[in-house]
Amino acid sequence: MILVIMYLLLLIPDSNKAVANAATHQPFAWRNDSLWNQLEKQFKNAKAEKKASVDSGIYSLFVEEERLFNKIQGPNITATDTSFKLILNNFFSLASLIAAQPQQRDSFIQYYCKVRNEIKWQSRHWDINDRSVRNSLYQLFYGMRAAEEEVLLQTSSIPFNAAVRVTDEPSVTPSVMVFGIKVHSGDLLVSRGGAEVSALISRGNDYPANFSHVALIYVNDNKEAFLIEAHIEKGVAISSLQQYIKDKKLRCMILRPEVGLAKLQQDAMLPDKAARLAYNEALSRHIPYDFKMNFYDSTAMFCSEVASYAYKKNGIGLWQGVSTISSPGVVSWLHAFGVENFVTQMPGDLEYDPQLSIVAEWRDPETLFKDHVDNAVMDVLLEVADKGKQIDYNIWQLPMVRVIKGWCMAKNYFGKTGIIPEGMSATQALKNQYFVAMHKSLKIKTAVKIQDFIKENNYQPPYWQMINLAREAALEN
Repeated sequence: MILVIMYLLLLIPDSNKAVANAATHQPFAWRNDSLWNQLEKQFKNAKAEKKASVDSGIYSLFVEEERLFNKIQGPNITATDTSFKLILNNFFSLASLIAAQPQQRDSFIQYYCKVRNEIKWQSRHWDINDRSVRNSLYQLFYGMRAAEEEVLLQTSSIPFNAAVRVTDEPSVTPSVMVFGIKVHSGDLLVSRGGAEVSALISRGNDYPANFSHVALIYVNDNKEAFLIEAHIEKGVAISSLQQYIKDKKLRCMILRPEVGLAKLQQDAMLPDKAARLAYNEALSRHIPYDFKMNFYDSTAMFCSEVASYAYKKNGIGLWQGVSTISSPGVVSWLHAFGVENFVTQMPGDLEYDPQLSIVAEWRDPETLFKDHVDNAVMDVLLEVADKGKQIDYNIWQLPMVRVIKGWCMAKNYFGKTGIIPEGMSATQALKNQYFVAMHKSLKIKTAVKIQDFIKENNYQPPYWQMINLAREAALEN
């Protein structure tokens, strides 16, 4: 009888806490299906055309891109200058041709890096909290990366360098090699993990992104490298370079404070001091993971907060463009996992901070394709979320999971890690289980459709087609 009573008591659901501070912006949407279809048609036509004809088209587009590039190098260029839109549209067209005839792929990637650097340079004078500026930056950075990656995936039978150097931003802090790239103490490593929740973090944003995690690298005087990062499972922790590399990543981008910043002009070692501060904080106290995503309170920290806290203590405020999460479905799903702050600092938005230079990116063919499939599935799930789908859980498992959570809390008290993360309730753990199963189920069905598409068309589906295939699978589900 006592066990029955305890079981019934443990069945009582958690109280539902209302969302107090959801953002109220309009999430960015491309709404450009006609262009995507036109680009795919250009790609198919180019595959069937003679090489000389396609090469002529590529040459003409490169000439036009160089002309437009010269126009954006002048002073007082605004984010909404029409040249940027023309550059982007020409770049899309160029991608559709080079994906079919990849002999000039390297030149295409070099041009992409050159334009991205110039946009970064110009953005130092822009207010990225202005929505029109942010929309323009997002279309350029995200759009051009998407086009470049379509080229890489469509031509993946031809080997390409996983590491691409974008700019050699000067730094005097100690350095090491990561993914074949020289990184310096104080650099920010923005990455995308392979877990289902990583897809939610990267896509669950007013500006859906490619990244879900931030780590701050510290290199000591003995050239030993350490990554300071916040993990859902154990809070803020210090990883060796070997542990960081071993941890599954679908992509990585290295960002570095721009050498011309006033604070760096006063103290060139400031990035190293920020990294050292984060390293010492992680050593000196236990910092639990911040599921609320409240970057104003450093008693607990999420991954972005580790970097922003360390730099803020040294006089540099990162995330000049604050992140907003406005979509009702995204807010509902993130709230189910304990998020309470929807004006925050999302990993993918760090790319747009004009104080930071993009040093390099790392991707390889296998993980890049997985990244695209995961994103497409997540985008469709978030469409379902906006239609009212809630993250459910098996209530009959709640008593048992609450007992397990109690055991995990006891382990946390003695400094150990439990199977249910500190700060995550039993209900949230069950909801996470439901969410993971939902993502995996749709991904399996989408993968079948992708293989059918490849057999029928003899090329990989571009991202917009992956979205369509995931939608079809969701309807069948």
